[in-house]
Amino acid sequence: MQRLFCAGALALVVLWTGGSQASDMPLGLTEAVEIAVTAEDPALLRFDVRAEALEDRAVADAQLPDPTVRAALANFPTDTFRFDQENMTQVQAGLRQEFPAGRTLALRGDRRRGEAGVERARKDLVLREIELAVRLAWFDLFYWRQAQASVREARRAVGDAIKSLHASFASGALTTQHVLRAELELSLLDDRLTEMKRREEAARADLARYVQAEARRPSPAGVSVPLVLGSFGEMEASLVRHPAVLIANAEIGVAGTDVGLVEQTYQPSWALEGGYGGRGGGRADFASIGITLSIPLFTSDRQDRRLSAAMKERSAARLDRAAKLLDLRRDLERAYSDWNFLGDRVALYGDEVIKRAKEAAEASISTYANGRTDFSELIRSQLALLEVELKRMELLTEQGKAWAALDFLAGDIQ
Repeated sequence: MQRLFCAGALALVVLWTGGSQASDMPLGLTEAVEIAVTAEDPALLRFDVRAEALEDRAVADAQLPDPTVRAALANFPTDTFRFDQENMTQVQAGLRQEFPAGRTLALRGDRRRGEAGVERARKDLVLREIELAVRLAWFDLFYWRQAQASVREARRAVGDAIKSLHASFASGALTTQHVLRAELELSLLDDRLTEMKRREEAARADLARYVQAEARRPSPAGVSVPLVLGSFGEMEASLVRHPAVLIANAEIGVAGTDVGLVEQTYQPSWALEGGYGGRGGGRADFASIGITLSIPLFTSDRQDRRLSAAMKERSAARLDRAAKLLDLRRDLERAYSDWNFLGDRVALYGDEVIKRAKEAAEASISTYANGRTDFSELIRSQLALLEVELKRMELLTEQGKAWAALDFLAGDIQ
């Protein structure tokens, strides 16, 4: 699918609010996301702190080890304890500096900087996850608030019908069963409202995690927002820039540095030593200088094994990246399919189902007034209209969530 298409107007409630933060102003989706991503969320700040700590370690790990100082009293006679008795008696002082093999120091610093890159990529991933969580919570909150409004409207209609039913019952036109049935439907609507309120509060709590008290602001009245998406192929190509893949890239880089560090162990490490021995008594002092080398002769069970392990870990990191791309492509295909088919269902409900449900409800009112249908059929038609309205609203919300998933996977898709 290489075509570009412009999606039909998605009747989702997305209010592009300005700078007003008044509690009585509706909280739009864009504003909610902006509040969340600009807040100093500890879930994001921790990655910056970790990255800075690793960069400090990168500098420290790239430094030479501290030199060692040696002081000694050599060849001291124990019979007289006189310093000038023996010619070889001396006070010695020495200095030793070790130098790790090859590019070990530079690679140690590179490894820490690579780990810092992993932390920054993780921050980008969490940032996208926050955007997704805010959008999902916002859509849920919008749905449950709007659903309650629809149920309240239906409850008023049923309540009005019950009033007329009581009048008919008093005149003997209806039985007790009709009255009890109508009151049962009213009680069920009350229970439904209670459950919807519970779900609203749960969604509000989810949103408040990221926008705090702003979650208590009302939802917007509704704006149809046309969404322009690229083709599936374009979004699939963008997956290589997804933060989860960038994390895998950074981890592959760290694993590659580990391979380089092991390769340095095939080279000798060395140390430079210098010493001075003072003898006193007019005798000449001694000075010495030397070098020591490690000789990696027996590598089969040490260096070779470590190199093999490091290379396998790098291969595993590459496989992790490939698996992550497959997972992301699967999620993208699901979200893309959901967005398309939900759009078709939204259009069907908007063009036909809602219209027919309203016509059926109006017809039941007319036939009931003319005595050609019973009260139960009147109530059923009103409740059927409510169910259709709630379903259409649910489909709109689910399509919005599918759009949010696409944005999480493919980046800016608007």
